[in-house]
Amino acid sequence: MLPLRTRRLLLARLLLALPLLLAPPALRAQGADEAGRHHRPVSVLADRSLTVAPGARLLLFASADLERPHPELTRAVIVLHGRLRDADAYFDTGLAAREEAGAAGKGTLVVAPQFLAETDWAAYGLPADVLHWSLEGWQGGEDALRPQPLSSFDALDALLARLGDRTLFPNLSRIVVAGHSGGGQVAQRYAILSRAGDALGQRGVRVSVVVANPSSYAWFTPERPGPTVGCPGYDRWKYGMRDLPRYAAGADPKALEAAYVARPVTYLLGSRDTDPDHPALDRSCMAEAQGPFRLARGEFYWEALRARHPDLRQPLHIVPGVGHSGRRMLGSACGLAALFDAPGCGQTAGTDPATKSTTGPAAEPASSAGHARTR
Repeated sequence: MLPLRTRRLLLARLLLALPLLLAPPALRAQGADEAGRHHRPVSVLADRSLTVAPGARLLLFASADLERPHPELTRAVIVLHGRLRDADAYFDTGLAAREEAGAAGKGTLVVAPQFLAETDWAAYGLPADVLHWSLEGWQGGEDALRPQPLSSFDALDALLARLGDRTLFPNLSRIVVAGHSGGGQVAQRYAILSRAGDALGQRGVRVSVVVANPSSYAWFTPERPGPTVGCPGYDRWKYGMRDLPRYAAGADPKALEAAYVARPVTYLLGSRDTDPDHPALDRSCMAEAQGPFRLARGEFYWEALRARHPDLRQPLHIVPGVGHSGRRMLGSACGLAALFDAPGCGQTAGTDPATKSTTGPAAEPASSAGHARTR
């Protein structure tokens, strides 16, 4: 059974969602024409690439040439796009956040990989060695359709390996993998399954993960805050620990959980990301079992995780006045703290949230100055 605090939080969030749930169908369906946008080819292709394996390349944007030495770089921020695969927009978001961070952003490489779908590959007549996935399979680490069955997580491992190459990046000491929306789903699942960050940590490169406003999370237990009756897939990967992907290599879910809670993960949630009918929200029964909208789903996940691990050192920051905006989330005070260790969040990212006071689940800050509620 879920903890009493989590059950109370569920009731509060359902009451918060009630006006939207009771809205006229025409109003609730506003923006529904955007729901299929991810089926269209991307507008902009990334202009660089990384060899993931012989005969298999990942397209990406980068603020510096990844093939040449860069002793001036001390940090890398990898920004993961959402379901529209608009890596160009997320690359711009990363560059804008670096600029906003001021001195804290100096010496930072910004990288935005592009997980293309088959529709992109076909529309642009791309070379046979360009990796591409199913429309949403890359979000959960599924294998590419072509040219080789490589997971999107294999691609991220290859990127981390490149950044950890001391002949190219001799002074790099921090890597941050940050994702918003669909990219947040990638970041959270990657933090569960990948051991690449652990290996780099042993070599003096700290890898942290930022999970912002995803539609769903991979839960470690079958309990959920919402109904699961009639939803047989609610506990399968990417929503749970059953039927893990090939990349997981038969890992034990208990071992995955133990490793995950020990890793530096920061959660960012927009206080206004509360639309249960948002066109890009996952409304499958698997996701609905986690809560009615993104803010609630993130809070439920974090509360359940902390109930199992009272000493959890993965902070949750609720960014006031922000809905489903990657630029505003990553450019917020707590976003900049998580990406660049910039001051101003009110709590340094990565410290123990259990030592900090919290506010009520449905409360909204009195000030809109950009200070987040932190747990």
